[in-house]
Amino acid sequence: MTQSIVVQVGQCGNQVGCRFWDLALREHASVNKKGIYDEALSSFFRNVDTRRSDGDNNDISGGKIRSLKARAVLIDMEEGVVNEILQGPLRDVFDSKQLITDVSGSGNNWAVGHKVYGSTYREEIVENLRKAAEHCDCLQCFFVIHSMGGGTGSGLGTFVLNVLEDEFPEVYRIVTSVYPSAEDDVITSPYNSVLAMRELTEHADCVLPIENQSLVDIVNKIKHMSHSGKLGAEIKQSSTIISGQGGVKGQEKPFDAMNNIVANMLLNLTSSARFEGSLNMDLNEITMNLVPFPNLHYLVSSLTPLYTLADVNVPSRRLDQMFSDAFSKDHQLIHSDPKHSLYLACALIVRGDVQVSDLRRNIERLKPSLPFVSWNQEGWKTGLCSVPPVGHSHSLLALANNTCVKPTFIELKDRFMKLYKKRAHLHHYLHVDGMEQSCFSEAFSSLSSLIEEYNQLDATKGLLMTDAQRLNIAV
Repeated sequence: MTQSIVVQVGQCGNQVGCRFWDLALREHASVNKKGIYDEALSSFFRNVDTRRSDGDNNDISGGKIRSLKARAVLIDMEEGVVNEILQGPLRDVFDSKQLITDVSGSGNNWAVGHKVYGSTYREEIVENLRKAAEHCDCLQCFFVIHSMGGGTGSGLGTFVLNVLEDEFPEVYRIVTSVYPSAEDDVITSPYNSVLAMRELTEHADCVLPIENQSLVDIVNKIKHMSHSGKLGAEIKQSSTIISGQGGVKGQEKPFDAMNNIVANMLLNLTSSARFEGSLNMDLNEITMNLVPFPNLHYLVSSLTPLYTLADVNVPSRRLDQMFSDAFSKDHQLIHSDPKHSLYLACALIVRGDVQVSDLRRNIERLKPSLPFVSWNQEGWKTGLCSVPPVGHSHSLLALANNTCVKPTFIELKDRFMKLYKKRAHLHHYLHVDGMEQSCFSEAFSSLSSLIEEYNQLDATKGLLMTDAQRLNIAV
């Protein structure tokens, strides 16, 4: 069994990471009734005998669960969120050796996070990553979770990505990046996001962009459906979609519900690495099958169901509806409509009691309405995991390499230019050692080139090849 390490950077990264670990523990607890440390747990957790005091060599390879420690590194240049985690219910899942914190923060400045804190903490970051890697028998993937709008998440988060490429070039780097909305309260977020985008394009194997506004819309939709009772919808108390308590009731902190959606996406993404299934999808297969060109590694994710129906035993008609929902614009984690854009490839990760025949039937049903590039008409990758999420009978995560990400990047480019053409707030960045104005022009050029690559693909949409005529042979 392979192992993965989660690197959570900044306030958003650590809050989403916290929800991921909480929900992952719930999933494993619902399946692992005997408290045995098995291969499923080992993929993201270590089993540590805290009674032994021989340094880092106190891992237990099997037997009863002693003390589970997350395979994670927590980084934030403000210690508030990390301290909160250490005082909360997950405090025993982490120890101080996994944490890197400061007190002053990056001040919403990419340059401070990337240039200042990056150089200051590089050795400590490398050391923590190496220690985490040494506890793995077969390290397959680093998951980086960060936001794009602030200083630490965007700046230090992409610095960590560079470090991972330098130190662990053979290990896959899958990045979950939360993009700010147009109404974001960080005025410099367009600068931070575009500067970070260049690093993501050059150094990540795979990026899962998620928009704050899409998360807000999804949460509002879930709450509206639960309160109005439409379609018999009811959010179950055991559901993992909404809050820490498992439903919409109880005291929620700001962003809890939004963070849970991202955490659930990660749970589904990693389900095949954590549990058995009739059609397992290895994490390295995602990049191998969905990324035909190096720079075009931005995958649009959609999650369904977003709420749990009152009757858990979902008949086939609703199973088919789940597949349809995955391709509707209401279920995308960025504002996009993939059915009206061009697919390069698509992965479907299904959990629960779903048969291969169900999967194939729905792909054949949906294929005519989904425009794929002419040279990859059969560009589907599928995975079946037998263990459903807690509170659900089954679920589906769709990952689409689709040109529908382009409008998000164009909007970001336009917001960047509104500030940059006036050189507004530029001095805050240029005062930082190692930061030059060329960093901005190069980042803008990188984003423009990425958009142009998507434009070139979109230009082929109306030129899809029909089946070539068969050669008629006279006899």
